[in-house]
Amino acid sequence: MRYAYAVTAATLLGGAAATVALQSPLGAQVAQNAPSQMAAVAPRGAPMSFADLAAKLQPAVVNISTTQKVQVKQQQSPFAGTPFDDFFKRFGGGQGGGMGDGGGAGAPQTREAVSLGSGFLISADGYIVTNNHVISGVPTEQGKVTISSITVTLTDRKEYKATVVAKDAASDLAVLKIDATNLPFVQFGDSTKTRVGDWVLAIGNPFALGGTVTAGIVSAIHRSIGNVGAYDRYIQTDAAINQGNSGGPMFDLNGNVVGINTAIFSPTGGNVGIGFAIPAEQAKPVVMALMKGQKISRGYLGVQIQPVDDDIAAGAGLPKNHGEIVARVEPNQPAAKAGIQQGDVITKVNGVDVTPDSTLSYIVAGLPVGTRVPIELIRDHKTINVVAVVAQRPPEEQLALGADGDDDNDGPGDQQQQAATKNALGVTLQSMTPAIARQLQLAGPVQGAVITNVDPSSDAAAKGLQPRDIILSVGSHHVTSAADAAAQIAAAQKAGAKTVLLLVQRGNRPALFVGVDLIGK
Repeated sequence: MRYAYAVTAATLLGGAAATVALQSPLGAQVAQNAPSQMAAVAPRGAPMSFADLAAKLQPAVVNISTTQKVQVKQQQSPFAGTPFDDFFKRFGGGQGGGMGDGGGAGAPQTREAVSLGSGFLISADGYIVTNNHVISGVPTEQGKVTISSITVTLTDRKEYKATVVAKDAASDLAVLKIDATNLPFVQFGDSTKTRVGDWVLAIGNPFALGGTVTAGIVSAIHRSIGNVGAYDRYIQTDAAINQGNSGGPMFDLNGNVVGINTAIFSPTGGNVGIGFAIPAEQAKPVVMALMKGQKISRGYLGVQIQPVDDDIAAGAGLPKNHGEIVARVEPNQPAAKAGIQQGDVITKVNGVDVTPDSTLSYIVAGLPVGTRVPIELIRDHKTINVVAVVAQRPPEEQLALGADGDDDNDGPGDQQQQAATKNALGVTLQSMTPAIARQLQLAGPVQGAVITNVDPSSDAAAKGLQPRDIILSVGSHHVTSAADAAAQIAAAQKAGAKTVLLLVQRGNRPALFVGVDLIGK
């Protein structure tokens, strides 16, 4: 199982608001990376060697192995119903089970598996930080996975059974505890001072090889890798990070933990020089709160948002990379109560500009619950200011995710408007009807125009629009029929627009904005 996993494009809207200080070490023992300990070993400038630094820090880095129970769904034997079926069941052949299993074909079985990751000690009495995905059961293609035991191995090869103190899936962080004292440990540094080009050291256990040290530089900060929510904000490095490095620390040249190695971008699963670490500034408050059993508090507005990319910016007449567009407003939540609407572009929250480096999710997540926060947005090319009261973000599982009546037919007006739409946009539309809603298996009543055909040479096709997609709005206008949609698209074309902004829903998935070039523009 890959724990330093390849990154794929993919919203949690969360971030830690808890701020607490690091606990003092027990007795007179000091951190391995305390300034007094690092003065003689921390290199300055381009180091001749990382040996002294590695020797000081490695004892605080641990190997984490988990024993997993995987519930595997069994497929029916290809010999089921034939004279050979009983023969294969008795002698362990086929897919129906082994001798004396007593189970029928297709019955689930439980198998054991082992996975490996990394972590690091943050106290002398055995508190360990790692990634949540290292120690949590993650469903696989084979079936459900549960963790039956966690073993921590130190650099001196001593092994301890670990217990989970607390974990937080949203931030992908977890705190473990082993029963030991006088252990070497390290402490968090200030990742806000980390700059592109700084040297960093990664220590972990790739491919179950044991303690491995790699060095590189910071390649980027505030890097988004396609995750959802406030935690899509990583330090990128070219220090070699591979499977099994997840949960291990990233150090600066002063020996401070500035990141937690979490993910890699790799077409092969191995290191290609693009690794990602959770910045210490995000990890530390979550870790400290988890250690103390405190609830992780995250601000929440109740909106689903999209970045303003080139196409959306062109369709809405906005500068790109400035603000985020509201794709959905949750009823009875702070954004709805403040008057925020679908299609609004939020540009500033609490005086902070919304940008790709400082997203709406990141800003809101860090705001205390109950705060009255000013929000600046653009609606129909006008700047509007509203005030919202920040709410507590619901649990992630709560946020995760036909119609009856007579069939209606499009009238002659709809048919004419369909032809006009196809000329302007490259798609043919049909008004939503109860029959179409049943055919699309929609969860609830939906108004709009259903795409029935897409010109493969159009920009609509290039942007991924498909038959069965539903256009809910054109620009800021919510559409109720194919004729309505066609009229709005024609009006945009007549006004000289080159791109039109569409709100599109596919099946029961959340609707998203798409900027589509008009044909001939």
